[in-house]
Parts: sequence; structure tokens; C-alpha cells
Amino acid sequence: MRAITIGQLAKAAGVGVETVRFYERKGLLDAPPRKESGYRQYDADAVERLKFIRRAQLVGFTLKEIQDLLALRDDPDARRADVRERAAAKVADIDAKVRDLLAMRASLTTLLATCEGDGPASDCPIITAFRDEGRNEHTERSCEHGEGED
Repeated sequence: MRAITIGQLAKAAGVGVETVRFYERKGLLDAPPRKESGYRQYDADAVERLKFIRRAQLVGFTLKEIQDLLALRDDPDARRADVRERAAAKVADIDAKVRDLLAMRASLTTLLATCEGDGPASDCPIITAFRDEGRNEHTERSCEHGEGED
């Protein structure tokens, strides 16, 4: 493949030009050599690396985690077990987030069932639950720290 410009690279990888520059600043993508005109010249490896980064992001890896995966990929001594360990840790992170989201959903669904949708918003059971919950949390915290006791 012939050398391509940053715009062509961005298009081939399905990202914006600023994303390419951002990944360079973060060390995920090496800054390429420049032509005499000053234009950057990227190769096919850069396209594949950008696609790798995007795919890894889509399954939840952070840029730091992706940087670690790229280092493993480029390390001839790295083992599949190293990659598998990181993927398993990401699955555990995702599972924890799913549990948290399901708990939030259950709480909100319970609150939703208390509101008929008629009347002023200030008296909405959802609003009052948030207001009252905040008071209860403050009271609980105050009691834990010896505040608010007579």
C-alpha cells in the first residue's frame, strides 16, 4: 500500500482526523514521517492499528487498556494468557456495571410505579423520594459522625 495522508487514514479507519491526532498524542499511534511538503505519510499498519483501537473501544476497553493490549501484541514474548487475563478482567468490569445498571433500573422502576402522572411536579412521588432520600442520607451521615444528636 502506498503512503496515505492523515485524511485518507482517518477515512479508511472510520475516525476523524482529530481522533488520529489524539491517538498520536496519547501514544497509541506513532507519529509518521513527513514528506518535504510537511504532510504526514501513513502506511497500512496505521490503518490496521486504528481499526484495532476502535474495535477494542467498542467492547469496552479504555485507551490505557488498549495501549496495554497493543504492547502485548507487539511483544514477541507476550503470551495469549496475558491477553486473556485482560479480557477476563474487562468482562468482570462489564458484569459489575451491568449489576449496577440493573439495580438503578429496579429503583427507578419502583419509583415510577408510585407516580400517576397527575398533579404538580413539586408533589411528584419521584421528586419527593429524591428529596427525602437526600434528607435520610444526610441524617444517617450526621448520626454516624455524632452530628444532629441531642
